[in-house]
Formats: sequence, structure tokens, C-alpha cells
Amino acid sequence: MHDDQPASPTYVVGDVHGHRDELAEALREKGLIDSDDDWSGGESTLWFLGDFVDRGPDGVGVIDLVMRLERQAATAGGRCGTLLGNHEILLLGMYHFGDTEVPSDFGPRSFARSWEINGGLLEDQDRLTPQHIEWLSSRPMLTLAADHLLMHSDTLEYLGWGEDIDEINTRGREILEGSDIQAWWDVWRRMTTRYAFRGPDGADVAQQLMDRLGGERIVHGHSVIADQLGIHPAQIEGPYLYAGGKALGIDGGLFVGGPCLIVPLPWEPED
Repeated sequence: MHDDQPASPTYVVGDVHGHRDELAEALREKGLIDSDDDWSGGESTLWFLGDFVDRGPDGVGVIDLVMRLERQAATAGGRCGTLLGNHEILLLGMYHFGDTEVPSDFGPRSFARSWEINGGLLEDQDRLTPQHIEWLSSRPMLTLAADHLLMHSDTLEYLGWGEDIDEINTRGREILEGSDIQAWWDVWRRMTTRYAFRGPDGADVAQQLMDRLGGERIVHGHSVIADQLGIHPAQIEGPYLYAGGKALGIDGGLFVGGPCLIVPLPWEPED
């Protein structure tokens, strides 16, 4: 921003995994929704980084809440956006393909099998409507917000779908609007990978990705912070800044007892 007007605040939310009530409580604490769970964030921007469903009791309730907040935020002059997580791909794949076998040289595979072993809930499938399917299928994979590159998975696999954010999002949407089970499975498989920005080369890898796609810092969910730090999720109090300050992990591990992190951007650790 180069004018005298301060930018409206931007927040990001990691993996919710069906924990609607915990999400609503965390949003209320930030003043982004009111006691009726309606948008009260004014002109703020709020981005969800995916994984609304599986492993928790009310995935469709989370989706319904976010869909409503998206409409209400726009009316108020704010914005509520959503990226696709790998569990949205799994939910949609289960909906479209069920136990249809995916052609593979590595033994039997199906969305139903992966959905079941990754915490899929029949209640979520039963409550899905065509409106849910259409909305989820049109969500982007990547975006830029407040000079940050937002992505669900801490992986380079997104580059397999394009050279820039627009190409990647367009290709992702084409796949989800189609019926090529192999292409669908490839999205699921690629988005389950992780830890691209860890290790001694992590900062360089993160910078190379931003050189291609934009942003001054990567923000991702997908990989539980506690797993990266080797501690219990209940000990997590904030996001995890690493890779020389070039990557920010925000998955607090809500489904394993960690917090629902609502993180303002830019975020810096307290002294």
C-alpha cells in the first residue's frame, strides 16, 4: 500500500477438519463473526486454506458456515475466500467416483478406500448438496493475499498444473469439472505430499517457488505444526515460522487437540 489509508486486516485459517464450533469460537474471538455466527469483520479479508472435512464431527456444517460468511463478507465490503485442501478433493472424489477402481500399477485404489482410511464421515457425504459440490469444485488451489502466497499443502506439486497461479487454478478447475478419474486421483496424490520447505534447502526452495508464483512469504496448512516441532498439539500457541522466515505453517492440529489458529498477516513472532 502506498497511500495513507491503512489496509484492512487479512487473516488466514488452517485445517478445520469438521470442528465447526471450535472454528466459530475462534472467529468470534477475533471479532470476525458475532454471537449469531454472522460476519462482523467489516472490510477484513479472511482466507481458509482448505480441509474443512473429515476427522471431525461436522464437515458440512463448516462448509455451510464458510459459504454464508463468503456472501456476508462481500456485502459488507470485506472478503472471505477458500482454497482447496486435499480432503476436499477426497470428499469430492468419493462423491463422484465412490469405490470405482483407479487404474494403478500399485495395487487396488479407490476414492472410497482412501476416504475411509483418512477419516471420511458418511454423515458428510449424505448431507452434500449439488450447491456444495458446485461451490467446492470452483475453489482455487492457490492465491496471493497481503503479499503472501497462500496454499494448502507445503508442496511443489502445484507446479505440475501450470507456470503461474492462474494456470494452476484453471487446470485444477478443469479437472474437477471433468470425469477423468486418473486426473482426479493425481490431484489427490499430489496434494497429500508435504515438507517441501523443510531442511537445509527449505529457504531456497521456498524462495524459488515465490519467484515463480509471487509473494514475499508462503503460508500453508496441511502439515500439523506439532509434528514438525515434535511436541503435543495442545502445546501449540501460534503459527510456525520457518525456512529462514519464508514459510509460515498454520495448521494447529485441531483434530488432534491443538488450537484453531486465526492468523493475521503479516505475522511476526513476539519477542
